[in-house]
Amino acid sequence: MKDLTTGNEGRLILRFAMPMLAGNIFQQLYNVADSIIIGHFVGKEALAAVGASFPLIFVLIAFAIGVGMGFSVVLSQYFGAKQSGNVEKTIDTLWVFLFFSSLFITLTGILLSRTILKATGLPEDVLPLAVKYLHIYLSGTLLFFGFNGMTAILRGLGDSKTPLWFLIISTIANIILDLVFVVIFGWGIAGVAWATVIAQAGAFLAMVLWLNRHHAMINLSWRPYQFDRAIFRKSLKIGLPTGFQQTFVSLGMLAMYGIVNRFGTDAVAAFAAAGRIDSFAVMPAMNFSAALSSFVGQNIGANQLQRVRNGMKATLVMTSLISIGGTILAWLMGKQLMMIFTTDPEVIKIGVEYLRIVCSFYIFFSAMFTFNGLLRGAGDTLIPMFITLMSLWLIRIPLSYSLSGWWGINGIWWGIPLAWISGAIFSYLYYKAGKWKGKGVVKIS
Repeated sequence: MKDLTTGNEGRLILRFAMPMLAGNIFQQLYNVADSIIIGHFVGKEALAAVGASFPLIFVLIAFAIGVGMGFSVVLSQYFGAKQSGNVEKTIDTLWVFLFFSSLFITLTGILLSRTILKATGLPEDVLPLAVKYLHIYLSGTLLFFGFNGMTAILRGLGDSKTPLWFLIISTIANIILDLVFVVIFGWGIAGVAWATVIAQAGAFLAMVLWLNRHHAMINLSWRPYQFDRAIFRKSLKIGLPTGFQQTFVSLGMLAMYGIVNRFGTDAVAAFAAAGRIDSFAVMPAMNFSAALSSFVGQNIGANQLQRVRNGMKATLVMTSLISIGGTILAWLMGKQLMMIFTTDPEVIKIGVEYLRIVCSFYIFFSAMFTFNGLLRGAGDTLIPMFITLMSLWLIRIPLSYSLSGWWGINGIWWGIPLAWISGAIFSYLYYKAGKWKGKGVVKIS
């Protein structure tokens, strides 16, 4: 556990963010390893199927993950205020919520996945592969939620290092299982899905055993759990906007695939592969934003507003520098990066065009996430939700659809940075308005 209320703000956020960033790189390797092995050993149809599956997965899990973020904010503020009894109640309440949410999501996803994917216009040669992948992947939702619940709890308590080690082991196991199931056993897309589920199960169970022995506040076992309605309401109040935001962002990605699907399997495969590369480029901004949220939560709880402002400025500088580096790399190495996933020349061509359009605007994505990270940590999530949804549903999707009619598939890609620019501007204006200062669970004076 780490107290973030004392010490140099920039160094604290950097040290807190780096293990999270390393952990998320390994977590992304789950998806990247799947795509690389599928792209080279099964084919572009299977690569497109894996890529097209993820927006639907995120639609199904986004709401619960978003509400879970509300629990993390409440947890960090109680921890910053040294209210250990409320910290333990928050952890118990989170476990109850995640358990029942995972069961509902698993059943809903398995029953509706084919219908939803078909409605997006997914090419017929891709649809059955995507359905098979989804059904296997969703069978591990409880384990996925368990592992990410553990991670959220530890981050709220200021510990971002412990989850990293379990992620590293899990990712290595996933890659090995991918190779065994796909290359040796020839299970195709089903092998990739089973490898992910088994690796996540191992990571979660290993983490439970370790934390039950080494963390007094965290005890996941067969025992009665305290479901505190007051804490649940507080977490829900903070987490609901984020949950709705995550859900509608995921629906937006599904809508984007609906636009891309009209251009055929090559376009879907390119979007899937380029999206994997894109996810690495924007990941630092997302992790620094999460680190800033924990930092802000603790300092709001400790009534240290100047540290909150200093932390935001330091985060903005760090993420901007990283974004510039990502832009340069994507411009210079776009073709080589796409060739990691496929050797199909048309898929590579489309993916490189995507990267060169989108990567030029990474700095706006970083700015948007930095301001939103501060607002989330302060417990102010409603207005950022509206800003995110506006930039997605009123700017990105309409522009991508309309521009694709004029410029072809490249018009789709231009809708993405234009949405980031608008989101960054509106998030900054709301931060400057200062209304976030009075949104904390632990009221400041």
